[in-house]
Amino acid sequence: MALVVQKFGGSSVADAESIKRVAKRIAEAKRAGNDIVVVVSAMGDTTDDLIDLAQQVTPLPPQREMDILLTAGERISMALLAMAINNLGVRAKSFTGQQAGVITDAVHGRARIVDVVPVRIRETIEKGQVAIVAGFQGVTQETNDVTTLGRGGSDTTAVALAAGLGADVCEIYTDVDGVFTADPRIVPSARKIDRLTYDEMLEMAASGAKVLVLRCVEYARRFAVPVHVRSSFSNQHGTVVEGHMPEGGNVEEPIISGVAHDRSEAKITVVGVPDVPGKAARIFEVVASSGVNIDMIVQNVSVAQTGLTDISFTLPAADGAAATSALTEHQPDIGFTSLQYDDTIGKLSLIGAGMRSHPGVSAKLFAALSDAGINIEMISTSEIRISVVTRADSLDDAVRAVHTAFELDAAENEAVVYGGTGR
Repeated sequence: MALVVQKFGGSSVADAESIKRVAKRIAEAKRAGNDIVVVVSAMGDTTDDLIDLAQQVTPLPPQREMDILLTAGERISMALLAMAINNLGVRAKSFTGQQAGVITDAVHGRARIVDVVPVRIRETIEKGQVAIVAGFQGVTQETNDVTTLGRGGSDTTAVALAAGLGADVCEIYTDVDGVFTADPRIVPSARKIDRLTYDEMLEMAASGAKVLVLRCVEYARRFAVPVHVRSSFSNQHGTVVEGHMPEGGNVEEPIISGVAHDRSEAKITVVGVPDVPGKAARIFEVVASSGVNIDMIVQNVSVAQTGLTDISFTLPAADGAAATSALTEHQPDIGFTSLQYDDTIGKLSLIGAGMRSHPGVSAKLFAALSDAGINIEMISTSEIRISVVTRADSLDDAVRAVHTAFELDAAENEAVVYGGTGR
């Protein structure tokens, strides 16, 4: 008997018929002799609808009240799913994040899980019942306030529960058949990847691949939770994410896992920075103090006549206003000339575990982009990733060109996005 944590996304439970289909799948897994814990997202676009409703009431809703409002979406789907499973003759009980023992910090809107105490979930399993848990939410230890985990929070809830329960596997059910070598909505010839290491999936998630969010993969790697990405619309095997980067490996294995892209970033250029020790540190201290995470950084060569340089960095576009405001406030003590903000960029990343031991990968990447007429603005690398920034309107062409150049195209189209979202 295996203990399996299953997570179903919003497109998998978008309506009553979808909920009944998911319930049947859960009931079959339970009847096969497994202990089942299910984490569920809000139905379809419920979360977006609730956000819109709040903004109709007030342009600046208090974040604490927003968390209470948004958790209603998952509560609706968890209760309906429990009803559907019970209707199939399998006993099921639903729990909020608070009831399931998901403890978070006190940051409303993007709380982080600090502990999981799944006492009631264990009791439910021991009684032979299916436990249905509302994803995306938890509770603070100090004030007992409800919190939400931010984007992809249900994935993180599922992996955290799997770790807390010592589950054999965490199955993430979505509307695609697994992780592909590129977004199938842009590259229809993308191939499904059977297995990825945590490190490869981390790079793909950080680079814009939307099947799994970064925090979920980080949690899985930390607690060695095997993650199985599958579609709730088919019986395809999907993609297994587990293990760490191998030191050796078969030299005949493909060295490139896939091509990821991200349209959600912007670029800030700090113009005319005095090229003296401490100025770059001061810039990034200011940005960090505004709660903004930075991705890629490039500093130009100093102009000898002026002693000034330019520093460019990318960041989530949603944080652009906070970063520019903080830098403008500290312009006098930093001493830069001006700021340039650009939110029409796109990031392409090539990911593969074998890059560090195979020469010529960078040359092939840049040649493919050059042949496609794509201009590169920034470059960043790690042991298993090369990322470039280009114009947003040429990003799709860039993804397709690189995907073909590295022979990642499938002979026949095998990528299907059943629900239309890729999650």
